[in-house]
Amino acid sequence: MRGGQETMVAALRSSKRVVTVVLSALFWCLDCLWRLVMRLFGREVSGSCVVLYYHSIPAEYRQLFAGQMDKLARLTKPINVDAVPPLNPGLKYSAVTFDDSFENIFDNALPELSKRNIPATVFVPADLLGQTAAWWPIGARERQEKISTAERLAQLPAEMTTIGSHTLTHPKLPTLGAAEAERELRLSKAHLEEMLKRPIKIFSFPYGAFDKNLVSLCENAGYERVFTTLPLLAFRTPSEFVTGRVGVEPTDWNLEFYLKLMGAYRWLPYAFSIKRLIFGRT
Repeated sequence: MRGGQETMVAALRSSKRVVTVVLSALFWCLDCLWRLVMRLFGREVSGSCVVLYYHSIPAEYRQLFAGQMDKLARLTKPINVDAVPPLNPGLKYSAVTFDDSFENIFDNALPELSKRNIPATVFVPADLLGQTAAWWPIGARERQEKISTAERLAQLPAEMTTIGSHTLTHPKLPTLGAAEAERELRLSKAHLEEMLKRPIKIFSFPYGAFDKNLVSLCENAGYERVFTTLPLLAFRTPSEFVTGRVGVEPTDWNLEFYLKLMGAYRWLPYAFSIKRLIFGRT
């Protein structure tokens, strides 16, 4: 019985993935058509940027990740999230980030990025260095992955790698009281700055969970930008504080990765909002 249920769940997930790719491809076609019409009428097409986020890059997926980075370098201009330039009209930009600061990122991902001169950002749970990621679901491979040590973080070249906070202990922040949430935000920043002797200006919400009050707490804690898991285009205005990202896996299909990189998944937050209106779910 259990095996049948697992097979059904896997089939549903696969079907959902296919539907999402198909709808994103349709969205991308419409977006390309709109850009073409804009050019035909002499209107300037603004530049755009997509921020990708990964978690774990196991050794057996290193070459898949390297292939994705080849595509990223060919199709977009990689930038550092800590030094965002003006987005030139018509150009596509990208940025690569990693949540949870797993050791295998240092072993497998960062060397491939260095070969291609692609900057990276690593978001670190400051009080869990050297431990395993117990917040991942039982059975998930990431649950057994080791988080980087302070020594490895200190060795990262500042010119190519930005460090950001991912709280102290990776809680779901909206479930905490205001005082405890503020502690997670402020102390994670302070601990990393003291440990690494470099400013920590950016923050990533664990689980992508946030609300307006948490955004205000992040501003008060001294962060200059915060990152979500909503697949929206990034850096749309100079004053942008909340920046969206799209989740990527090394095992993504080629078309799937291409569509994510091109910003074709940005329709999803609007679909989520419509779903909440219809079904009354948060």
